[in-house]
Amino acid sequence: MSEAGDGSSTGLAHWEHFQHGADIGVRGIGPSLASAFEQAALALTAVLVNPVTLQPSETVEIELEAPNADLLLYDWLNALVFEMGTRGLIFGAFDVAIEGNKLVARAHGERVDRDRHQPAVEIKGATMTELSAGEVHPGQWRAQCVVDV
Repeated sequence: MSEAGDGSSTGLAHWEHFQHGADIGVRGIGPSLASAFEQAALALTAVLVNPVTLQPSETVEIELEAPNADLLLYDWLNALVFEMGTRGLIFGAFDVAIEGNKLVARAHGERVDRDRHQPAVEIKGATMTELSAGEVHPGQWRAQCVVDV
């Protein structure tokens, strides 16, 4: 299985899924670390539903701090899983700012409607498997890990 969001063939910001046994890898690519985090979050959503079908009507603010970019990504994705589960939301748009080891973000989503959204699986959380976040080429950043489904 190889899926990707818009931009994969042009080098623009985009998200991808990658194979990993019974679980699934999420990957975000972008021109900045913040953009890669936004794309990784879209890949997380795309495990459940097609993100372009969502009509964001609610916003959740998230602030995190971690010792490094890898752990910041881990915490970011797990915060999204927590917020989706406890608030009954599914997110389809993200505004992320990263300064040093601190992330400030807004996740925009809508209430889950099981009939309309028909979530494919339940995401239990991000894992440390294949966890990495950083610049892979000048001007190209990647944020990825495997999520437990």
